[in-house]
Amino acid sequence: MFDVIRIPAFKDNYIWLLRQGASAAVVDPGDARPVLEVLDREGLSLTTILVTHHHADHQGGVGSLLARYPAEVFGPAAELIAGVTRPLVGGETIQCAFSDVRLQVIAVPGHTLGHIAYYGAGCLFCGDTLFAGGCGRLFEGSAAQMADSLARLAALPNDTAVYCAHEYTEANLRFAMAVEPGNRRLQSRVNEVAVARAKGSATVPSTIAIEKASNPFLRCSEPEVAASARRRVVDADDEVAVFAALRDWKNGF
Repeated sequence: MFDVIRIPAFKDNYIWLLRQGASAAVVDPGDARPVLEVLDREGLSLTTILVTHHHADHQGGVGSLLARYPAEVFGPAAELIAGVTRPLVGGETIQCAFSDVRLQVIAVPGHTLGHIAYYGAGCLFCGDTLFAGGCGRLFEGSAAQMADSLARLAALPNDTAVYCAHEYTEANLRFAMAVEPGNRRLQSRVNEVAVARAKGSATVPSTIAIEKASNPFLRCSEPEVAASARRRVVDADDEVAVFAALRDWKNGF
């Protein structure tokens, strides 16, 4: 089993470093500098890089890391990412050099067309698909694709730890309250997150159970969520249309 180290990067990114013994993997290294600092401080050797999608803040540090370490690089086959040695499409189970844990690769198009997620040992590394309290913007995919991708992630075990790539939780929950103000679990989560952020603590990882209870994008079948969407789009008459209305609303929230 591996340990997970949170590495803050840029304004609100999280890079995830997975450690087993003296070996390490890193997920979505948009910036090499903080990763190298942790590797040096902890005396770790980087053997594996896992990339979820092509945006620069998720893979911009790959080249600099490869200049120091001859790591294997897993990433989406459908996207142009320099340095990828193990292209993936989803559906694979991979064995990485850093650990004896096998990871399932899940295709989650929507934010980008080739976006993938990695799941194993009770941990989900989902890039910009599922956020704590929200989901990624539809830069390339359709609402139907993203809704299907989120449903695939929501079907994972409830105790799955959700390691998303950004600290967006407070803003996401403000939107969630506008959508579903009657959700008591959501109200409690808003208070919990406010306390954590006031202390300077991270709000990630979340869990699948928490997201299903309080994330409006996983709750499109709930009557209050659907009613809120229909106040924006009158003919939002199925779950995908509800999702699309919510995503469009959130874009301008």
